[in-house]
Amino acid sequence: MEKLQFYTNSVFDQLRKRQDTLADQAVFSLVQNPSLITEINAWNVIPEELPKEFPAELKAFFTFYLDKAQEYAESDLRSAQDFFEEKGDLYLAMLGFYALPYCYAFADGAQVLVRSNRILDQIGERLGETASFVLEIFRPGAFSEQDQAYLVCAKVRLIHALSRYFIMNYAKDWELAFGQPVNQEDMLGTNLAFSHIVLRGLAKMGAAPSEKEYESVLSYWKWIGELMGIETQFWPTTTKEAFELDKLIRKRHLKSSEAGQRLVKGLLHFYQKTILDPVLNAQAEGILSFFLGQEASEALNLKPGIKVPGEILGLVFNFAGRKNFGGKKGYKALRKNLQTQQQAQFGKVLEIKLPELKRT
Repeated sequence: MEKLQFYTNSVFDQLRKRQDTLADQAVFSLVQNPSLITEINAWNVIPEELPKEFPAELKAFFTFYLDKAQEYAESDLRSAQDFFEEKGDLYLAMLGFYALPYCYAFADGAQVLVRSNRILDQIGERLGETASFVLEIFRPGAFSEQDQAYLVCAKVRLIHALSRYFIMNYAKDWELAFGQPVNQEDMLGTNLAFSHIVLRGLAKMGAAPSEKEYESVLSYWKWIGELMGIETQFWPTTTKEAFELDKLIRKRHLKSSEAGQRLVKGLLHFYQKTILDPVLNAQAEGILSFFLGQEASEALNLKPGIKVPGEILGLVFNFAGRKNFGGKKGYKALRKNLQTQQQAQFGKVLEIKLPELKRT
């Protein structure tokens, strides 16, 4: 309960002004030396001996990850990976049908997303990269050594910092009322959507995790938050704290916006083009509304949810999972299925890459 004392407007007003100094300094180096982006994108893992030509700020950034590997504790992380092994298909379903549109309902944070052409013009690739990110960080044994999971987190963190850089330097329509772009409060909120909101979605469909499973997933996302530059002293460790943090952020930022409505409209359009299951396809808008609830649905201008018990939706999602994976519904089957879908849709398996910058 001690952490609840930090969940106040005054504290979170300050978090809207704070970003991620380590990543922001690294990105400034990358903007000055765009060729280094190509070099980083060619890595499979973060090399233990960093290139000599790297500026000090970039070396400091990647040294952070080399040092974090020494803090890995399997006892703290393995249980969440086991949970994903068992329920990974439902976890990814709740990312797409609940967590991501939930983020769109928060008007100020949506302002960053809508300024990325890729999330509107290439929404399929963006969703695929998000799924690839989640699959990589939940890979059995991830982080147990200096492996690709650290590099993926580092790249996503730099992508966030690049977004901040270009918004602050080139977006003439950015308003101070939005807060700093990709600020600490918004990063906490996104982490919460990818953990607490996903688990709440599982509960809504009759697949509620146990208290132990819930807290293991929260603990896992604290570790991910540290790797993503989030000030994790504010991160919840219990269901009560997660509920109160979400409640605070909802009161502060859940409201209607053109940005959020454009984002969810693009998401629904993509689902209606690509989801093969006839029930999920025909009822996509109603399913989103069911999980989001009335307030968030109204903010996104979604029609009311379908009138069925959540357990029925759970059966629909489970049936879709069985069609995709048969009796082999584990991590390997999930990853193979995702890669097959990406190859069919985009002609390649999607990877997390830093955007290449042109010299000016």
